[in-house]
Amino acid sequence: MKQRLKTLVLAAACAIFTQSGARAQSDLLTVTSPNGQIEFDLFLTRQPDPSEAYVRLAYRVSFKGKLLMDTSFMGLNIRDQPILGVNVGLTSSKRTSVDEAYTVPAGKTSRIRNHYNGLTAEYEQNGTLGRRINVEVRAYDDGVAFRYNIPWSGQMADAQIDDEFTEFNFAKDAESYPLIVSDYATDYEDGYSSMPLSAIHDDSLVALPFLVQQPGVGWVAVTEADIDNYAGMYLKHEQGSAMISTLATSYEDDTTAVHVHAPAVCPWRVLLIGPDPGALIESNIVANVNPPSAIADTSWIKPGKAAWNGWSGGTVNSAVNTAAIKRYIDFAAASKLEYVMIDEAWAAPGQGTLPRDIAKPVAGLDLGEILRYANSKHVGIWLSADWTSIQRQMESAFALYEKWGVAGVKIGNMNRDDQWMVNFYRQMAKAAAAHHLMLDFHGAYKPDGLNRTWPNVLTREAVMGLEYAKSGARITPDHDAMLPFTRMLAGPMDYTPGGFDNVTPDEFEPRQDKPMVMGTRAHQLALYVVFDSPLMMVADNPSAYQGQKDFEFIEDVPASWDETRVVNGKVGEFVTVARRKGTDWYVGSITNWDPREVSIPLQFLGSGQYIADIYSDAADAGTNPKHTSIEQQRVNASTVLKVNLAPGGGDAIRLTLAR
Repeated sequence: MKQRLKTLVLAAACAIFTQSGARAQSDLLTVTSPNGQIEFDLFLTRQPDPSEAYVRLAYRVSFKGKLLMDTSFMGLNIRDQPILGVNVGLTSSKRTSVDEAYTVPAGKTSRIRNHYNGLTAEYEQNGTLGRRINVEVRAYDDGVAFRYNIPWSGQMADAQIDDEFTEFNFAKDAESYPLIVSDYATDYEDGYSSMPLSAIHDDSLVALPFLVQQPGVGWVAVTEADIDNYAGMYLKHEQGSAMISTLATSYEDDTTAVHVHAPAVCPWRVLLIGPDPGALIESNIVANVNPPSAIADTSWIKPGKAAWNGWSGGTVNSAVNTAAIKRYIDFAAASKLEYVMIDEAWAAPGQGTLPRDIAKPVAGLDLGEILRYANSKHVGIWLSADWTSIQRQMESAFALYEKWGVAGVKIGNMNRDDQWMVNFYRQMAKAAAAHHLMLDFHGAYKPDGLNRTWPNVLTREAVMGLEYAKSGARITPDHDAMLPFTRMLAGPMDYTPGGFDNVTPDEFEPRQDKPMVMGTRAHQLALYVVFDSPLMMVADNPSAYQGQKDFEFIEDVPASWDETRVVNGKVGEFVTVARRKGTDWYVGSITNWDPREVSIPLQFLGSGQYIADIYSDAADAGTNPKHTSIEQQRVNASTVLKVNLAPGGGDAIRLTLAR
């Protein structure tokens, strides 16, 4: 339907504006990355069909001298007006170059370099009484980002954007890894596929990030950043190797996506680019294009690991009473975990059909005593709540939580990213920051770098995480090996790892009480390094970890990092990630159901000798997935470790300077 609408609107634009004198591929502007390997061309050109004489704004991207993204048209579909981006003329351009650094209180890298060459090009639409569109471009060494700016004009003072026509015309048909969702009301909790670009059905709605390999050229992932007063972007297949953007429509009015008042700024359209998929995991572009922190003093924002009462023990939320939560606090304190997460049944039921009263604990739960007890044990408390309860009681509840000494709030079940909900996320982030509360969004849309501007937003879900093992067989090592190269490219990912009832596929059965997880114990350990989340759950029941020697790795591993390196990997098959905290390094390797030997060169280590504590699959882990081998080895930067991964296996390593 949207493709048909696009054709009709473009035809109308052609009929109205054919007088432009612009020539094919005129007014070419090129932005090159600082290292010279990425080129972004912005230009005006005609449609390929000679019968369509109108000129359109377009771009293309090259990597290391080879075409990565072919001519891709750009524009916004403004209601009752010609497409903004058709029959425009370049009026001015301005270049810039930035090389700066900033620090963040939590994430995969504590100090981030923001180094790019930039361009702002201003265009005016012919015959439309001053309607204008500006395009801002930033070229980084690891990708490019561009966005539309809509300057004020009489006709654009109040505008309804029905859709966005930004194309992503890949130079070659190639393997892609889409997350196909049913509609815009989505929580992103599904599995990723692998298929050629040309095989994606034209009625499929593809969520971001969207990863594509361009053979002989490189890897590219499409996502977006700094979504503010706008709707989330998705992709649809046009034809061949071309995808086109489409915007989440309003929950109240499915004919409209965005309502803006000029001047207005659209989100950044981001292309992560690299010679291999691991390079995309290391990228910080999504954070870089967001505004700096709006929180002056971030000292209260503290990443960490959390015990969670929502994983095991019958139905979810069953263990919500004072004694049970105290047991979780004792476990957290003994295990060096910074937090306990209490699921949403802590709050009293609302009157009638109203949401829960998130300022009043359920009967049998002495929240004051729990908070006092947790404080005495140096353990922080997170509370969970449905977004409808937050909407109804946000200011009063957040003020009360600050008074109580609550560390953070997990807010769930938004399940959409239309313009209203996007703005509500920002409203929650700002209000929480005013009361020194950290946030974790569940039932959420993908990250967009909001955590740079509001670093109290530690993480979010937007992933089919481990909890799905309780209801089916979709959580597999294959799924885990796909996530670092797809969903995780957008930002932190609250997957809730740590399942210790590890079984083979033949033994697996979904169950709510004492859930099983497929794959090895060492695989679960490695997820704490492979996956990025500054609030990292320790999902299983405390009793599952008692007497388990390999739990020591989870006790020791940080949740936030100073540096991240991807050592090797292949999408959907295996990956090795190394992360540094201070002088210590942690390395995690996981594989799909294929056993394999992985080489881990330790070149990232500095000078000196290190002690490697290695938690690997035992020799019989293929049939006894709970069996982990633990050994210690002296290593240095010239060492290459060889690790054998069982089917569904993993390997977790802690590297500390030898004293």
